[in-house]
Amino acid sequence: MTGAPAGGRRRRGEQPVVPRAEFGSYYGRPVIKAPSWAAPDIAGYFFLGGLAGAGSVLAAGAQLTGRTTTATALKVSSLTAVSLSAAALIHDLGRPDRFANMLRVFKPTSPMSMGSWLLSVYGPAAGAAAVCATTGRLPRLGGAATAASAALGPLLATYTAVLAADTAVPAWHGAHRELPYLFAASATAAAAGMALVVAPPQENTPVRRAAVLAALADTAASKAAEQRLGLVAETWREGRAGALLRAARVLTAGGAAGAALLGDRRTAAIASGLALLTGSACTRFGVFAAGIASARDPKYTVLPQREHLNGQAPEPV
Repeated sequence: MTGAPAGGRRRRGEQPVVPRAEFGSYYGRPVIKAPSWAAPDIAGYFFLGGLAGAGSVLAAGAQLTGRTTTATALKVSSLTAVSLSAAALIHDLGRPDRFANMLRVFKPTSPMSMGSWLLSVYGPAAGAAAVCATTGRLPRLGGAATAASAALGPLLATYTAVLAADTAVPAWHGAHRELPYLFAASATAAAAGMALVVAPPQENTPVRRAAVLAALADTAASKAAEQRLGLVAETWREGRAGALLRAARVLTAGGAAGAALLGDRRTAAIASGLALLTGSACTRFGVFAAGIASARDPKYTVLPQREHLNGQAPEPV
């Protein structure tokens, strides 16, 4: 038998039996099928879940430091956000019973299965925390619910990044290491923005600091993702996705700067908070749009594989 020896290496001067593999696509059609998810539903689901999860963490911190007005407002915000998030997911699924059917299986290796269970556990905890805070009743139950929702909050804020990266979509899978950090930073920026909008200025010093840290982390994670993506990073810079992500950077940076410098003034705090919220939404919608664009254009599937075979790019892990 002739050909390459074991291990894929050929001896010097030896000719291959078959020509090198060439990748192509059938009449320029996509190599992979783009997700059928609707942008308003699923990108909105990503954003609202992040806002809810990070909000619960900030609410617990506000509760521990005696900022009760901020804590109550964030608990109500998280309950509202997770309710809308679940509604968006169910709307995309088409029928409510499809969400219930996902709870028939507990599969740790499936991000969708784990996310469904996480949403179904976090929701009641966030609800109990909000109800107890607004009514002033059952303080022990409220404290336990606040702790539970804060513990689950980071998972809720980031599991959607794992869900997206677990697909074959180049712009998502290629950034699978950075995407959870980007979603965590974006969620923190959104929750800090919500706190700036709803909290009194005398209680917002911690969230102003959180906004600055979130903006810095958002920028770092986004740049790292684009660097790892290589050619596929074009989908993060061009078209609808590029416009959204550029707007996200401007809004997030502006909101963080406003919070740091003028956050002790009510009007400036509200404006900064709205900028942070909008910037976070633009990040989620921008990443979503980049993924769809990368799945629809065959070059983002074919060329990175060709570069890898030619030794020009590392194999994605």
